[in-house]
Amino acid sequence: MVERPGALVIEDTAEMRRLLCEVLRMAGFEVSEAATGAEGLDLVAQRRPDLVTLDLMLPDMDGIEVCRRLRGMTSAYVIMVSGRTEEADRLIGLEVGADDYMTKPFSPRELAARVAAMFRRPRRERESAFPERAGVHEFGDLVVDEESREVHLAGRPVPLTRIEFDLLALFASNPRRVWPRETLTRAIWHTDWPGNAHVIDVHIANLRRKLGDDARSGHWVRTVHGVGYRFGDGGDMRDGPDSRSAVRER
Repeated sequence: MVERPGALVIEDTAEMRRLLCEVLRMAGFEVSEAATGAEGLDLVAQRRPDLVTLDLMLPDMDGIEVCRRLRGMTSAYVIMVSGRTEEADRLIGLEVGADDYMTKPFSPRELAARVAAMFRRPRRERESAFPERAGVHEFGDLVVDEESREVHLAGRPVPLTRIEFDLLALFASNPRRVWPRETLTRAIWHTDWPGNAHVIDVHIANLRRKLGDDARSGHWVRTVHGVGYRFGDGGDMRDGPDSRSAVRER
């Protein structure tokens, strides 16, 4: 008998909680539910779910704080579900580690489609997102290790979300290639859902910030206007005679 993946619904509204549980059960998940953030965190520790849907407004603590704590406990996929439609809320949710953000009301079929797209890309505990290029990429002070999924800059670890790492690893393994947003959407989410094009921009902005980079300098991630993104000037260091850049394949 094949073990079903686990999902946890953290939602304080009973009607919405029932809907989310029903959609996920129909999608093949073994579903647990929690009405508060504290209860949800306890269930994460106990049951180690593969997927968590997280309400932004909970009675005991903010969903943003719950998401931060989740990321210290698990690499499960996290979908933030909220009645807030402001872009700032969406950006904050993605910045603290959510993989996706859905606003209420939403289509149950869209939720099921987004979950299916998430599970078509590999999880952190499993194989590298790019096994055919698995190795350690060094560009000056930046080291990207695809096998351990670790990034170091000037000797210090850079904590990245799963999507941020996948983007950086893709750029580092192909430093000369320009990546259109649509191509990145297919590579990261394995879907052509057009909403991900804007989400890509959000994750790129977060990645740049964590690397001490910005759109103007493009040191590690460069914008190619009208097209997409590529590895930045830092990646071009490999061309110089004194470059320390190298790629060590394991």
